[in-house]
Amino acid sequence: MYLAQAFKVKHDFWRYVIGSIAVIGVNFVAQIPFIIAIVFKDGFSGLSVSDESDLLNILDSNTTLFLILLPFAASLIALYFVVKYLHKQSWRSVTTSRKKIDWKRVFFAFGLWAVVTVILTFIDYYSSPEDYVWNFKFVPFLILFIIAVIFIPLQTSLEEYLFRGYLMQGFGTLFRNKWIPLIMTSLIFGGLHYFNPEVAKLGNTIMIYYIGTGFFLGIMTLMDEGMELALGYHAANNLITALLVTADWTVFRTHSLLRDVSEPVLGFDVFIPVFVIFPTILFIFSRKYKWTNWKDKLFGKVEEPVEEIILGEE
Repeated sequence: MYLAQAFKVKHDFWRYVIGSIAVIGVNFVAQIPFIIAIVFKDGFSGLSVSDESDLLNILDSNTTLFLILLPFAASLIALYFVVKYLHKQSWRSVTTSRKKIDWKRVFFAFGLWAVVTVILTFIDYYSSPEDYVWNFKFVPFLILFIIAVIFIPLQTSLEEYLFRGYLMQGFGTLFRNKWIPLIMTSLIFGGLHYFNPEVAKLGNTIMIYYIGTGFFLGIMTLMDEGMELALGYHAANNLITALLVTADWTVFRTHSLLRDVSEPVLGFDVFIPVFVIFPTILFIFSRKYKWTNWKDKLFGKVEEPVEEIILGEE
């Protein structure tokens, strides 16, 4: 059982509190280079520091992307040491219930969603070409590609290990059920996206998508007894999007192939991923990996494993 594995290590909940604070602290410290770069570039002259949209436009987009991804890489390293030394837990056991990390699952989820994302993007491009401009420039795109391929998987992995791994296991041992960890990690994950510039542009309704994504990834993790599928999906979602299309109102403003110049309007389409696409992907995974017993895996108890006593041994 994926969540129950945490009972085998140091799982006092105060450790999860301290560990989370440590990871957040490292994240804030790693943001200092971005702040310094902005000060040297602009000096904040005439700039409202609270205006994230302005902050993201001060530096070259590749430099900005690198500097906003750097704290995630640093935080992932911090989380690794928290897991290893504060909880005395292996990285494998916070990743999966299997004997080793199933990289085939990671790559399958990555490939599936990468292909779907490319297809959906170019369908939209050819159906509404007036909404896009060709943005490709070889050298900036090459730099973007290198930064994105290295750092975006670290960013998405940090989010998955923190929410679907570390905190989900921590809440599992605290509440000894599965549905409260699922709800709490999904709400926290979605809530942290409230500060994305997309929310300011599109309104609070977009939070349905972010929180729904948290539930989608959490369900995926609980049903599959591991994070591999969530790791692959999340990496594909952010990486392929960063390389394919950008817009002036998104958190990732990149030298991508396309730039969306349409005026964004949030309508019924916010519900399509949550209520159509996500269930479809879960269905595909459930068929491929033969998921069963949904009720117990999503709403059952998290029980401390009983160690077997072998007769004849002290």
